[in-house]
Amino acid sequence: MKLNYFMKQLSIAGRWMATTVLCLSAIAFVWQGAFFSNTAAMADPAANLIAAADVGSQVQGKASEDAGRAKNFIEDTKDKVKQTANKNADRVDQATDDNDSFVERKAKRDRDRIEQRADEDAARTKKAVDNTKNAVERTVDSIKDVFSN
Repeated sequence: MKLNYFMKQLSIAGRWMATTVLCLSAIAFVWQGAFFSNTAAMADPAANLIAAADVGSQVQGKASEDAGRAKNFIEDTKDKVKQTANKNADRVDQATDDNDSFVERKAKRDRDRIEQRADEDAARTKKAVDNTKNAVERTVDSIKDVFSN
């Protein structure tokens, strides 16, 4: 009986010690951050605005560059889908003995439908990429306008 009581008290003391160490660590961390922060960097707000304008231009340039890369990726994917559709239609054509069989016509229709959908999906995706790029550029311009006034 006394062993259980002793262990319970030891557990309570351990929790209090852990809580104390955690609180002291948090206070020391906050205190250290307050004394070693670089306040000289905030002294000249004009320099920060110039840097912000430069960052805005960099963000817009990066958005345009990434949009171009995304469009190239979309175009490559569309071309690969079309190549695969053509390859499958050719395989069906080679596998059938007679010309213009039902299976061969179906394969050609499927190929045409796949190519059409690939073109439509690529155009829709490119439009979405352009919309996203334009939204980013508008947002950056709005932020520049707010900080320039």
